[in-house]
Amino acid sequence: MRDGFVKVAAVTPDIRVADTKYNGNQIRNWMKKTAEEGAKVVVFPELGITGYTCGDLFLQDALLRAAKEELILIESESRRYDAIFFVGLPYEINGKLYNLAAAVSRGHILGFVPKTFIPNYNEFYELRHFTSGADLCTEVVIKQGETVPVDTDLLFACEELANLRIGAEICEDLWTPVPPSTRHAMAGATIIVNLSASDEITGKAAYRRSLVSGQSARLICGYVYASAGEGESTQDVVYSGHDLIAENGYVLAESKRFESGAAYTEFDVDRLTADRRRMSTFEIEDTHTCIPFHLQMQKTAITRYVDPFPFVPGNANDRLARCEEILSIQAAGLKKRLEHTNCSCAVIGISGGLDSTLALLVTVRAFEMLGRDPEGILAVTMPGFGTTDRTYGNATALVRSLGATLMEVSIADAVRIHFRDIGQDEAVHDVTYENGQARERTQILMDLANKQGGMVIGTGDLSELALGWATYNGDHMSMYAVNASVPKTLVRHLVSYYADTCGREQLKAVLYDILDTPVSPELLPPQNGTISQKTEDIVGPYELHDFFLYGMQRMGYPPAKIFRLACIAFGDTYVPSFILKWEKVFYRRYFAQQFKRSCLPDGPKVGTVAVSPRGDLRMPSDACVRIWMDELEQLEVKGECR
Repeated sequence: MRDGFVKVAAVTPDIRVADTKYNGNQIRNWMKKTAEEGAKVVVFPELGITGYTCGDLFLQDALLRAAKEELILIESESRRYDAIFFVGLPYEINGKLYNLAAAVSRGHILGFVPKTFIPNYNEFYELRHFTSGADLCTEVVIKQGETVPVDTDLLFACEELANLRIGAEICEDLWTPVPPSTRHAMAGATIIVNLSASDEITGKAAYRRSLVSGQSARLICGYVYASAGEGESTQDVVYSGHDLIAENGYVLAESKRFESGAAYTEFDVDRLTADRRRMSTFEIEDTHTCIPFHLQMQKTAITRYVDPFPFVPGNANDRLARCEEILSIQAAGLKKRLEHTNCSCAVIGISGGLDSTLALLVTVRAFEMLGRDPEGILAVTMPGFGTTDRTYGNATALVRSLGATLMEVSIADAVRIHFRDIGQDEAVHDVTYENGQARERTQILMDLANKQGGMVIGTGDLSELALGWATYNGDHMSMYAVNASVPKTLVRHLVSYYADTCGREQLKAVLYDILDTPVSPELLPPQNGTISQKTEDIVGPYELHDFFLYGMQRMGYPPAKIFRLACIAFGDTYVPSFILKWEKVFYRRYFAQQFKRSCLPDGPKVGTVAVSPRGDLRMPSDACVRIWMDELEQLEVKGECR
């Protein structure tokens, strides 16, 4: 459970209708199996001890008595395992029969949660046997000296992991307009378990999946849905054992239907808590009775997929849709700004690199939305000391292919005069040498914008802003920054998408050559005509930095957790020591360079992570990075980075 990860399981065992001994043995066998797999929260189907399809046999004292006897055996068996189990059974209280979920852990029945909504339509006729537990708040004596609370509003709270709080509901409860799980989450439950017996009809599986994933998103919770399957009566309907485990809108694990077995994954309850903390409209109310239980604090093996590219959809169709959406957001933002300022001209510096290429593509699209000729875009290439023939050629070819107006202004002479004025030796290739060129380019663009009555379009991306990889008052500054919330790992896909959908072979060829060019500011002289200054050799791989940025800013993860996840995500690409090296660089730069982000120009937000001081990141420029770096240093001390 280290780092907030809790392994959970949804189990559909084989059962026999009304054979409580067989069913109890199956449940106990699965308790052992799931515990051996490391599961800490294990959920069985609705009325699993008896079977859901017992019909009028639920009115038989013999069945109810046998179910209680099996529950006591399950309770005893639970002493052997470090987990909490949820099992279903019918139980009589004060002359009424209730459909209950029993929470069992370490040799104790912690509580009973009754089903609130009793379906009595179509193939369901539960009101014939069961009473709603909506208003039930009582205690029952299971055996001498053991009293168990019965209430819909119970939360099971782990003493060792404060963010692990579990609420329970039963089948139909989820399908109603206001499920009990809503109350549970608003009372602090981070995991909802659902003991279910949902029969299978055509199309129902997709709807069930959407219900589970949607409820987990709405409540910002983990949702474990265990459904009845093999062995239930097929007299009129069939049960498929469709088990689902979702977290905050994403289905993490799903069983194959019409088979018995278990679905496993891990929930990140610390992440769920952080997401709720970030959402000011998610208000926790103290409405439930909390029942403590205990688990050993152990390192949970992570089997869930850890996406190395959290900003980029893994599914190809989703990725294409995302690219189109982002380009539209960027272009719509620029369109509005051009209209509002009455600018007839857009001025943009074109280097032949990815970022300026994307900014130009967005500007062309904005002009199309305005019904303007792209000739109104002044694309300026400004060769300097580090410009190569390849990037220069791509820059000019790109502008011509898009129909924009090309202008070339060499910065070499102006920069040499500037170096002479400030006493900079041109042979000394230090930060002054580099930044002098960047600021000269920005001055040219700004002055051309004044001359043309236009605005300078910014090209820098989110990843560069996170690292501060921009010259202050150089490429850091513009009049509208269209790429400001687009991470570097996504820039490539946006340019690639444009190339594949533009329908123009010449433009496509230029774009693909740009995609194949190493990322570089080209501020140092080339070697043998090729780029000598590669950004990722200096600041580290952008795929790592984007992963760190997403983990820190979007998820609120501490450095050690990000490192652990990065080692899983990039385990086949980088060794741990390499990952740790660049994570340290990320934190140092992220904190030290906030002053650049504090005065960013306007630009459209396109995703859940942005660094605008007017929106997503209100951070002091002089904050200390010590506690973050100390945590990373401890990883080396403990030998976890080898």
